[in-house]
Amino acid sequence: MKADEAGEMMDAEKSNDKFKTRTAIMIAVLAMLLAVTGLGGQNAAKEATNNNIFASNLYAFYQAKNIRQTSFALAADSLEIEMANPAITPETKAAMQKKIDGYRKNVARYESEPETQEGKKELLARAKVMEQARDHALKQDPYFDYAEVLLQIAIVLASVAIVSGISWLVFGSALLGAVGTLLMINGFLLIVAIPGMG
Repeated sequence: MKADEAGEMMDAEKSNDKFKTRTAIMIAVLAMLLAVTGLGGQNAAKEATNNNIFASNLYAFYQAKNIRQTSFALAADSLEIEMANPAITPETKAAMQKKIDGYRKNVARYESEPETQEGKKELLARAKVMEQARDHALKQDPYFDYAEVLLQIAIVLASVAIVSGISWLVFGSALLGAVGTLLMINGFLLIVAIPGMG
């Protein structure tokens, strides 16, 4: 073997080592982005589930309040009809009126109770906020899912490029990694609504 052939082989090995080193660094970056994407996707899924549960609980509480409110309204109406009976004494009518007033007060309290945020009006508003938070998380989730897939494929392509030495696989990996990264960023920020993805 001649000296210049050995030098060329060493230069080729150095070039090959640079290729492998750069590709390995790219794999590490892609793996880090994949971890962040996975975390974002898990958080979006948890947020969607939790907010759906909170909204369901608030709607159930709303229904319970509505049933109780209707019961008090019916009781008040019933007593008002009974008060029309001329045989009832004024003392009994006064007691009945006191009961009616208490029932009507409960009906109003169940309709709106700003101090506790547990009136029907407030419960409905809170449930709608939870639904909006759930819907926001549901819009985020597909972006994370697709980003994860693209980043995983990019890592596989880069790994194959190191083993095979095929440099164009690195370009394909970089392209998929870039698209996956953009989808991940969009999952967090929802900058662009891509049709069919949420």
